[in-house]
Amino acid sequence: MIKWHIHCIAISKKTINTNVNINQSKEEQFMMQELVKRKEGQKGFTLIELMIVIAIIGILAAIAIPQFSAYRERAFNAAANADAKNAFTAAQAYFADYPDGTVTIDLLRTNGFKDSDGVSTTIASGSDTLSTLKIVATATNGTKTFTVDYDGGITSADS
Repeated sequence: MIKWHIHCIAISKKTINTNVNINQSKEEQFMMQELVKRKEGQKGFTLIELMIVIAIIGILAAIAIPQFSAYRERAFNAAANADAKNAFTAAQAYFADYPDGTVTIDLLRTNGFKDSDGVSTTIASGSDTLSTLKIVATATNGTKTFTVDYDGGITSADS
């Protein structure tokens, strides 16, 4: 196949180089030249280009939205887990100062424990001694309930 170079096709004072195959018909050569050049004053995007961009954005949104929901759920669960640990630590500190005392969530709050927004923390049992203490925390938008038992072990269950 012999290729010819058509040099210096003047289109509105611009020069382009186009490879033309000798076996192509005149119509094919003309279409190739039209695809390569842009008409003077032609601006913007074609409809197909805009539709492709919209389709790509739609695909990305379809991937991102479920992932975002999963990230939020994990964040709510992590907040409940942290609150359970922090409440247990605050209870340990209280019992270190007052071994014969009785602990409540309100008492822990007045001594520095702060619930995260949207997390419910309760003392399930053993408020009068550290050896029987059990604290439960659940996030309202989470999917798990976290329980800290008397030795500091944390268990989670679906709520």
